[in-house]
Amino acid sequence: MLSLFSCCYRPFWRRRQVWKEKEEAARNLDQLPSWTAPDNTLILQAFEWHMPADRRHWARLKAALPEFKAIGVDQLWIPPGCKGMDPSGNGYDIYDLYDLGEFDQKGAVSTKWGTRQELEDLICQAQALDIKIIWDAVLNHKAGADFPESFEAVEVDAKRRDIEVSEPLEIDGWVGFDFRGRGDVYSSMKYNWQHFSGVDWDDRRKHQAIYKIHAPHKDWATDVSGENGNYDYLMFADLDLSHPEVRKDVLQWGTWITETLSLSGMRLDAAKHFSAKFQKDFVDHIRRTANPDFFVIGEYWTGDVKAIVNYLEELEHKIAAYDVPLVEKFSKLSHAREADLRGIFADTLVQRRPDQAVTIVANHDTQPGQMLETPVASDFKLLAYCLTLLRKEGLPCVFWGDLYGIRGNAARPITPACNGKLPILTKARKLYAYGEQEDYFDQPNCIGFVRYGNARHNSGLACIISNSGAAKKRMFIGRRNTNQRWIDILGHRPGAVIIDKWGYGLFTVNAMSASVWVDSAAVSCGDIEEKFHVNIYDS
Repeated sequence: MLSLFSCCYRPFWRRRQVWKEKEEAARNLDQLPSWTAPDNTLILQAFEWHMPADRRHWARLKAALPEFKAIGVDQLWIPPGCKGMDPSGNGYDIYDLYDLGEFDQKGAVSTKWGTRQELEDLICQAQALDIKIIWDAVLNHKAGADFPESFEAVEVDAKRRDIEVSEPLEIDGWVGFDFRGRGDVYSSMKYNWQHFSGVDWDDRRKHQAIYKIHAPHKDWATDVSGENGNYDYLMFADLDLSHPEVRKDVLQWGTWITETLSLSGMRLDAAKHFSAKFQKDFVDHIRRTANPDFFVIGEYWTGDVKAIVNYLEELEHKIAAYDVPLVEKFSKLSHAREADLRGIFADTLVQRRPDQAVTIVANHDTQPGQMLETPVASDFKLLAYCLTLLRKEGLPCVFWGDLYGIRGNAARPITPACNGKLPILTKARKLYAYGEQEDYFDQPNCIGFVRYGNARHNSGLACIISNSGAAKKRMFIGRRNTNQRWIDILGHRPGAVIIDKWGYGLFTVNAMSASVWVDSAAVSCGDIEEKFHVNIYDS
């Protein structure tokens, strides 16, 4: 009888033990000093690929800064603001690192985004609001050379850049940069063929191919992605960052722009295409000479989480990286019928290296029509943003195109994601997404999690997600919350959930949707949706 009694009642006593453990954890969290729980930080990628080329973007961002602050954004990733070869280009066709929209070069004084003065005005206002600026640094290549030069090169296989398919021959490549509009202001460095490792155009024969420059001690960098045999070459004129003059100039530029604009961080564009050792030296140099707390994100774009982890190890874990595997999972799951959500974080960077993972749902490269297009179905984006914005792990980045829409096709522009409720989610991150986390990933098509709050943010939140039909889930909130009324701040579910005497609530969610529940007494972001100015291009 004793054995039977023990078997029958062990589950009850085990539940009691779990409740006691959670109650103790909640009490401990409330006793932590406030400085141990800084407010959640949030990055906004402040552009999409099809922004209007009206040279008003810096002014547009400056006007929108108070709204960004109101919805919880405290870091702005702004587009490349250096002069490109095309005055209407986005800046990845980089011409002059030192021209921020100040000199008459390549057909204009300003960049697509505006003038240097407008850029400095934007940053000054951002600093006043305690919003940090992340610069998009394009260091892999140069474009729009001022004149061609003759030099020896060998053609390589486009799909295996480590295999030469020709004998050395003399070609004419566009590699001469003298920056006539700027002269020697800020830097006297001029570029010639010796400063590059490859090009994709022989102007003498009018022939397009990938050419590796042939000279003593000249080769592709070895510490790059092994895709295509060696992925050093990406586009335009590929910089040889091992050349001492190039290295000196780019390191000098890093210090110059960080100090000039009081930057807080950088995104390293095309990180898998140029030397990892140089990237490490570049970050170390800026932290030593300009900003010891400089934050850096490497854009190492691959779905192979092991490759990203190896890249971070090569840089001695001194930077962060985008969680590309998670983006690809969002895309795959969003297009599968009733896909199993329980393993959504398996083999992602946020699982392997949560402190170095920048989580995104979309960006300018994954949006429709781009080379790295990774579409996340529109009805899944709310779910994906809940899983990046409200959880403990990772540093989330919200995409401009999801916040304001995409203007690519004027006849059929893409409207803001999440039915316009994304600003509510970003504000919820700032107000409620704190404390320890309990996962309820126990059903294939309905998962949930709870954040228990802390001394500064007592309420926490409960999030429930379904990629199938309407569902419900009983989740533990804490006995200290007994009798509280919790409501869905997204407004998807009417009424309230009353927390029972055991500290549990029975939370519901609509079909193919998400709901975020918080203590009704703590709600202070319900009117964000109505106040947020979606028509930003009208300002």
